[in-house]
Order: sequence, then C-alpha cells, then structure tokens
Amino acid sequence: MRFNQKNQKPFALRLPPYGGGRGERPYLDMTIKKFEVNPLQENCYVVSDDTKECMIVDCGAFYPHEIQAITNYILENNLKPVVCALTHAHFDHIHGVRAICDRYAIKPILSQKDEELYNNFGEQMRMFMQADVDFTMPEIGGFVKDNDIVRFGNQEFRVIETPGHTRGGIFFYNEKEKVAFSGDTLFMGSIGRTDFPGGSMFQIIQSLRMVTQLPDDVKVYPGHGPQTTIGYELASNPYLDR
Repeated sequence: MRFNQKNQKPFALRLPPYGGGRGERPYLDMTIKKFEVNPLQENCYVVSDDTKECMIVDCGAFYPHEIQAITNYILENNLKPVVCALTHAHFDHIHGVRAICDRYAIKPILSQKDEELYNNFGEQMRMFMQADVDFTMPEIGGFVKDNDIVRFGNQEFRVIETPGHTRGGIFFYNEKEKVAFSGDTLFMGSIGRTDFPGGSMFQIIQSLRMVTQLPDDVKVYPGHGPQTTIGYELASNPYLDR
C-alpha cells in the first residue's frame, strides 16, 4: 500500500534504474520471477538458483488462476520451494500463503512484531475488502529479526528490520547478488503508507535512512510497482537522503 504523494516537485534526471521489462530476471546465480496478483496489484516473487531450491516472497494471490500461475512456473522449472518469506503481514501480501504452504509443506517466516497482524488476517479482509474468508492462516514456521540470515540453495538473505509501514516490516537483502525485497517500505518514487494501525512516519523515515546505506547499485524489488535501485531512489525519491 503506497503513500499518496502530493506536491512532489519533478526531478530533472529520470533515467531508468536498469533495462528490461520482463517479469523474470537472472543474475549471477539467481532468477527472480514476479507475479502481479490480487486487486491491489501486489508483487509476489519466486526466487531460485541453479540448485532448484526457491524462496517465495509475499504470496498475496487472491484467485485460483493466480495460484495456478505460480505453481505452474514452479513445476515447469523443476523448482523446490523451501522458504515462504513475508516482508510484512498485511492481507494483500499473505492471502495466498495458505495455498502455497499447504501445497509445498512449508511454513511462513516473518517478524514477530507482525504476528498479531498475521493472526488478524480475517479481520483485515473484513476491514479493507468487506469480505469474509473461509480459511485460517497456516501456522508460523519461525520469526526472523534484524541481521538473521535466511538461506536456500546457494543464497543468503540478511534480514533488515524496517518498521514504519507496519511494526514488523523487513527487508530481505542478498549482499552477493545486490538484491533486496523491500515489501511496502520503499517503492519507486514513493514509500509505504503509515496511516494504518502500527504505522509510523517517524519509524519509516528512520528505516529508509538505514537502508540507503546499502550500495547504490542494489536492486530493490518492492511490494507494488516496478523494480528500482537504491541509487535511483536517492536521486529521485523525495523521502530519501543520506
């Protein structure tokens, strides 16, 4: 869920952060496939390497055809999901977690600070979507905190706590590949909303100041919208500075 910017001054330099427009992006030893799902156009990612193990990030799929697209991709590429990672626990990022975890016998990991939000999934759906759901969220597999390492295949992602959009917002950062999944903390040209319960403008600005210490060429994969880089956001995003 993005922050609604007003009175933003245009920035003169608007170069694309990097080329290409396909949903799948290979790196040194990693492939990232994006699926845009649900009415809020949330980004779910399947991240894999040549071991065929993979991590699914923020499965917010609402509809059977969205789940089918994700599982078809996994099957067609002979992947083995071993991690279900959540950057935060808003309903639009976790709706498909039940289907994914049941199918692949895995459990989600997230910050303990978002445990209550995760467990209130049904209430979130009623509040934001005026909808009742007929399933509960799967049991949490574990909690992660600042500087924990999440591993699959040959990959290591460090957890960076980024509260502000929610109390338990986190980045998953791979230093070797220079890749970060930012959830709804940072978008191209914008930041996450802070007017929901648990949100804090002060905290999100502090979080952003911390993540801007990452190298400029770190590729950022947000929870909504296109990919970007730390350097591009420093040059163009009015909420960021060093």
